[in-house]
Amino acid sequence: MHTPPIRTLTLGIADAHPLTPTIITHAAHYLQAAQTRFTDAGYEVQTVRLSTRPLFEDVGAWSSLALRKYARELQAMLDDAAISFCSLGPAQAAHPAFPLERIELLADIIAETGVLNASVQLADIEHGLCAEAAMPVAQVIKRLASETEEGFGNFRFAMLACVPPGSPFFPAAYHEGPASLSIGLQGAGIVAAALKACANETPLPLNLQQASEQVRAALIERATPIVALGQQLAREQGLRFGGIDVSPAPMGEDSIVSAMELCGYGPFGSTGTLAVAAALTAALKSTGLPTCGYNGLMLPVLEDALLGQRWAEGLVNAHQLLLYSAVCGTGLDTVPLPGDIAVESIAHLLLDVATLAVRLQKPLSARLFPAPGKQVGEYTTFTSQYLTNTLLK
Repeated sequence: MHTPPIRTLTLGIADAHPLTPTIITHAAHYLQAAQTRFTDAGYEVQTVRLSTRPLFEDVGAWSSLALRKYARELQAMLDDAAISFCSLGPAQAAHPAFPLERIELLADIIAETGVLNASVQLADIEHGLCAEAAMPVAQVIKRLASETEEGFGNFRFAMLACVPPGSPFFPAAYHEGPASLSIGLQGAGIVAAALKACANETPLPLNLQQASEQVRAALIERATPIVALGQQLAREQGLRFGGIDVSPAPMGEDSIVSAMELCGYGPFGSTGTLAVAAALTAALKSTGLPTCGYNGLMLPVLEDALLGQRWAEGLVNAHQLLLYSAVCGTGLDTVPLPGDIAVESIAHLLLDVATLAVRLQKPLSARLFPAPGKQVGEYTTFTSQYLTNTLLK
């Protein structure tokens, strides 16, 4: 049995901004040692990442020029330490006292750096939804589409709604409390193998309760030794173990949509897709493992080859994905948009996501990709290894 890939080992740093080269170097040494331990145990570790306290909570009083200078200095520290992923956390726009004019600064920081991620929390459980923040967030998305190569800056930026700290996945990750280690699984293959075994034993369409139980058992079997090693590593370094996010993250041909279609309810987007999504989510939520983050289906259009195909075929659109998010996962992830989309339309879509998160009291996010120079009816032409391509509509 092949071991599942680990998408990320994420170290949450307890130190406040501004971070120093010593802090970054120490974190890099720990992550390198942790990666080696997992690799020696037979696991593929795709990335190691740093998650920090929200930037504006520590140095929000700094001028825009000082913050941009610090971001460039932090980028240099990360480069020296060979760290390719660092999340600065969200601008907490839902907090009544947060100055919304500072949101635009995130476009500068992301455009001027290569590894820094950031986000804006448009809504939270305590304060509800800050509708006024939707437009400045949408303007950041539009700026990143035009001011970064292929608009890829939007890979490192997201709108959050009711997302707590501690997620290992980017760009939603941010940290609170003592330093911790959290793990993000690339678990689409685990789900696919479990559903394939179920389909070989029973006629289609699958009984979704039985399918859910089989997926749950497979996740427990495959993730338990990963959790045990993570807990051991955390203890050895005096860290808190933040948990594992068993969301079955896809990547290219390692597709969660291919897994879902094994259930026999037709192509993704057909009637029955919502029921399949709910059944798989029930498995993810009931493992009994120490979890963190979303623990729900991730349906990123530009990161899942078959989902991108179903999008191009017209079987699924943004609001269908938002419907599925009501019973499963993360909101709208890597959703392609025409490059000439109005900033108002982006803002309205963000409001839809955040409203659903507040109403359901669940974490959702939106990572939207306007394709520079592309219009409705054209295909995207992203060249990143992390993205597939699909039709704009």
